[in-house]
Amino acid sequence: MRRGNLFIVSAPSGAGKSSLIKALLERHSVDKSMAVSISHTTRNKRPGEQHGVHYHFVTVDDFKDLIEQGAFFEWAEVFDNFYGTSRLAVEEQLENGIDVFLDIDWQGARQVRLMMPQAIGIFIMPPSTEELEKRLIGRGQDSSETIAKRMHEAVSEMSHFDEYDYLLINDDFEITLDRLRAVVLSARQTLENQRQANAALLDALLAVK
Repeated sequence: MRRGNLFIVSAPSGAGKSSLIKALLERHSVDKSMAVSISHTTRNKRPGEQHGVHYHFVTVDDFKDLIEQGAFFEWAEVFDNFYGTSRLAVEEQLENGIDVFLDIDWQGARQVRLMMPQAIGIFIMPPSTEELEKRLIGRGQDSSETIAKRMHEAVSEMSHFDEYDYLLINDDFEITLDRLRAVVLSARQTLENQRQANAALLDALLAVK
């Protein structure tokens, strides 16, 4: 069995990365070959969010205890809140042949790359700053002050796009979803992945006289 691929997906808030990952996983819900890592966070729940489904919601003190225990694959402070990815949970899924998506920012991506250089980075851009602001307003979750802050931070986030392996412009959701899926399926066909997935077949074919 092949080891799963680790995908780092980053984007400015409102660019659509979470929605794209969710839609991709729904397409592959039958074979259960993909999963998104459920992060720990200290931020408050948004309407409709559930503990253990969207995030593991913890206190700041609990989060800092987990940092000291070395429990995180990566962690970062974003918009005055902490976010972290469980090291054990990710490794278990990868060992079981599941492709794992990390929905994290560029700071977290750098930490992951240090520990796992083979991770595949995908950066998602909005088609314009106007469209990005429109999407943030349309979510109806943040105040005008928060939206202004997110727009300011978006420029900083987007400046790190060249640290990734793939760049997707989310101008049309379905087209971008197809492009994301193409990246994932292509990664499964690398020599190393296929060598792991088809070890017995390769041995049999090469043993033919």
